[in-house]
This record gives sequence, structure tokens and C-alpha cells, in this order.
Amino acid sequence: MDRHELEETLARLPSISAVRVATEGDEVTGVHVLASPQKAPKQVVRDVQTLALARFGVTLDRQAISVVQIGLDSIAADDDRPAIMGVHEIPEGPRTTVAVTLGWHGEEYAGTATGPAAQSARLRLVGEAALRAIESLLGGDVLALDSIGNPAIGMKTVIVAVVVATGERGEEVSVGSALSSGDESETAVRAVLNAVNRRIGRP
Repeated sequence: MDRHELEETLARLPSISAVRVATEGDEVTGVHVLASPQKAPKQVVRDVQTLALARFGVTLDRQAISVVQIGLDSIAADDDRPAIMGVHEIPEGPRTTVAVTLGWHGEEYAGTATGPAAQSARLRLVGEAALRAIESLLGGDVLALDSIGNPAIGMKTVIVAVVVATGERGEEVSVGSALSSGDESETAVRAVLNAVNRRIGRP
């Protein structure tokens, strides 16, 4: 079975925007799907399994299929808060690239960060990618992620980001937080945005 042919075939599914297939020899070890929110993730997984079995005779374990859905957040014309348009991950062996796309005043701003494909490094990669997107939005300010983590607050999980910014206004250290909604990646981006939103909105 040709990996690229499988990727091209799965990408033809109406709800799927992009597919990356990971293999070891002839065995498929992972299928990473970027999809629209038109269908529930479980249905997207079933569609992928069905098409792979029907077209290639390959049985895919549902646990090996990861789905990231990207939808456009609505933004009011006078809103100075960027919206999260997408967060997705592209694994490449022992390394992975995280891409974050923000929408602001009708424009899209993307940022990426590459690092080890370890769960312990994921939040930092998401935070770094978010800052790269924000830097392209601000045009001039330099941003650095001092730290990011998810301490437990009572029965809730909150992600906290500490951002250092330098630019025409000098150096500033700001802290942002966001209550976890179940999606750690999106919550991490919201925490970073919370740390710099006032900087974005200022003239």
C-alpha cells in the first residue's frame, strides 16, 4: 500500500481538509486528520476507517486516528480580540510541528513551532506557535514564552502563560490564564492571548 495514495484518497472525504499518515514498514501506525466541524469527530473516524477498508483493504484502529477540527470564530468588526481559527499538529518522527492560525479584522495570521514529539513539550509548542502568530499580527514587537503550565485550581484545570514582550513600549511581563474546556491546545492559545490582548488592543 502506498502511503501517499492513502493520504490523497482520505483527503477526498468532504469533511477532511488534510491528512498525514504515519507508517512503519507496511503498517499504518497513525492517521492525523485536519477536518471541518461539519461532522462529529467520531463520525470522521468512522468515515476514515470505512474508506481505508473499502479502497485498500486496510483495517485502521480507531485509537490510531486523531482528528483536529478547525472552524471560523465569528469576530465583530470592532472587536480587537483575535479569534482562534485553528490549532493542528504535524508529527514527523521524533519531532512535531504545531501550527496556530488566528483571525483578526478579516485577516489570517499563522505561526508554527517545532520541537520534540513528547506530551510534556506540547503546551510549550502550542504557546510558542501562538506567539509567532501574534508577532506577525503586531508587526514589530518581539514576544517570548517565559513559561506555561496547567495547575489545578480547586476542581478545575487552568492553563497559565507568562509572556515577555519587547518593543517600542519597552519590556513587559504579562500573565494570562484560561479555564480548560477539555481541549488543552485551544486553552493554551487562549491563555497566551489573554496575556497579550491588552497589548494588541492598545494604539
